[in-house]
Amino acid sequence: MTGTILLINPNSNPDVTAGMAEAVTALALPGGPRIEAMTLASGPFGVETQRDVEAVTLPLREIVLERTDVDAFIIGCFSDPGLAVCREATTRPVLGIRECAVMSALMQGDRFGVVALGPASVKRQSRAFREMGVASRWAGSGPLHLSVAAAEEASAFPRVLEVSRALVADGAETIILGCAGMARHRAPLTEALGVPVIEPTQAATAHALGLVLLARAGAGAHAAAA
Repeated sequence: MTGTILLINPNSNPDVTAGMAEAVTALALPGGPRIEAMTLASGPFGVETQRDVEAVTLPLREIVLERTDVDAFIIGCFSDPGLAVCREATTRPVLGIRECAVMSALMQGDRFGVVALGPASVKRQSRAFREMGVASRWAGSGPLHLSVAAAEEASAFPRVLEVSRALVADGAETIILGCAGMARHRAPLTEALGVPVIEPTQAATAHALGLVLLARAGAGAHAAAA
C-alpha cells in the first residue's frame, strides 16, 4: 500500500506545521499512505482575519494542481480557506479540518462548542455553521483572545480549559479545538472535562485515511475481477 496524504498549513509559521505533523503521527499506518506536512511559505504568519483567508485561497489551489502525486489533500486551517476552489481543481479528495471536526463532533454528541482564537474567528464560524446547516446544534464558540502562535503554547491551557468549561455549561456535549495549532491541549482537556474533545487536524486525517484506503481497496477489487 502506497500513496500520500498532503497536510497543508496555509500560514507561514513552521512551528504550527510541526505541531500538526506531530498530532497525526499516531495515525500513520504500517504500509499505509504517507502523511506529508508542508507550510505555505507565502501565507500570513497566522490565518486570523477574512483577509488572511482570502489571501491563501489561490496559492492553495496551485498546490493542489501541482501535486499530482497526492491521493488526498487536507487544508490545515480552521477557516477551511479555499476548500471549494481546491475541490473544483481536482477529482481527488480535498478535506477541510473545520468541516471534518464538525462531522466528528456530531457523531459523538448532540451539540458542539468551539474554542476559538478571538471574536473575528467566532464571527466566521457563525457564518460557516449556518452555511453547513448545523447552527441548531452549535452551542457556541468561546474566544481565547489569543493569536495562533500563542494558542499552541502550553501556557495557554488554563485559558483553553476556562473557555471549554463555559461551553460545556452552555450545553456543549463535545468540544472542538478551533485552530490547527492546539493539538497539545486535546488529551489534558479531555481528561479535565470528561467529554469528547476533537482536534481538527486529527479528525481530517482520519477521514482522509478512510477515503484513500477505500479507494485503494476498490481499485484492487476491480483489478482482481478484471
